[in-house]
Amino acid sequence: MGLQGFYPEIAPREAGWLQVSDLHRLRYELCGNPAGKPVVMLHGGPGGGSSPMLRRFHDPARYNIILFDQRGCGQSIPSGEIRENTTPLLVADMEKLRQELKIERWQVFGGSWGSTLALAYAQTHPERVTELVLRGIFLGRKEDVRWFYQHGCSHMFPDAWDDYIAPIPIDERDDLVAAYYKRLSAEDSPERQACARAWSQWEGKTISLLPNPARVANFGNDSFASVFARIECHYFVNGCFFESDGQLLQGVERIRHIPAVIVQGRYDVVTAPKGAWDLHKAWPETALQIVQDAGHTMTEPGITDALVRATDRFCNAPSA
Repeated sequence: MGLQGFYPEIAPREAGWLQVSDLHRLRYELCGNPAGKPVVMLHGGPGGGSSPMLRRFHDPARYNIILFDQRGCGQSIPSGEIRENTTPLLVADMEKLRQELKIERWQVFGGSWGSTLALAYAQTHPERVTELVLRGIFLGRKEDVRWFYQHGCSHMFPDAWDDYIAPIPIDERDDLVAAYYKRLSAEDSPERQACARAWSQWEGKTISLLPNPARVANFGNDSFASVFARIECHYFVNGCFFESDGQLLQGVERIRHIPAVIVQGRYDVVTAPKGAWDLHKAWPETALQIVQDAGHTMTEPGITDALVRATDRFCNAPSA
């Protein structure tokens, strides 16, 4: 049996804006069948923004596909804003969007940071979630941040690591997230932009099993990097705004009844497989699939195959 690929490209049937505070206004779009099973797609980062690729993991004839850009991301405004930008507020935004669209319950689909937000939302509003489809698990713990931004992945990509640490003085490298935050949260300057580019390209260079120079260039684009790095660092220096370091594992009891699929690349060095394994051990009812020839990105063939097969299985499950 061959690998399942993406569904064909589609355009949104509708787009709109949702005012979630005096400061923040979110862009959202609706795709697929308005009478289909509702699913909300959560982009990564935090800070990444939605992409047209997120429209293609679900059968558009059977799903009502909802995308939105989280606070400060993508087309949402103000761009790159870190004020009033926390995980609990993003969870509240999702609930406000659900109510705005008059949806009773929806599937929640998220990868990387999107898996973090999906778990946080489901644990806050379990009665509103039909299923969880999760990829590249990031639990937002100190160990997860440290692995990628301080010590761990550095041993696997020493060449890219040297580029990542280059903007930070040697005497500040014992806490790279804090050092980056000092610069990325400062007034706009050439130094801030250089730091944003280095932070963003570190992820672009490590995100897939095989190198992708075009992706690295996109991650280094000034307009993308300035938003991505600033918001991402803001979340990580603040412990993802969780009440405790293991909050998402501690909250599993609230969602144990929800059908869930976890898809994880064996060679994912951005969100190392230990996070997915820890979640599955705490929540053995989940269906965990480790893709043996994949890294982190959702476009790697084995990852795409597992995610699309999961949404196909769930498409006929009731939403009401």
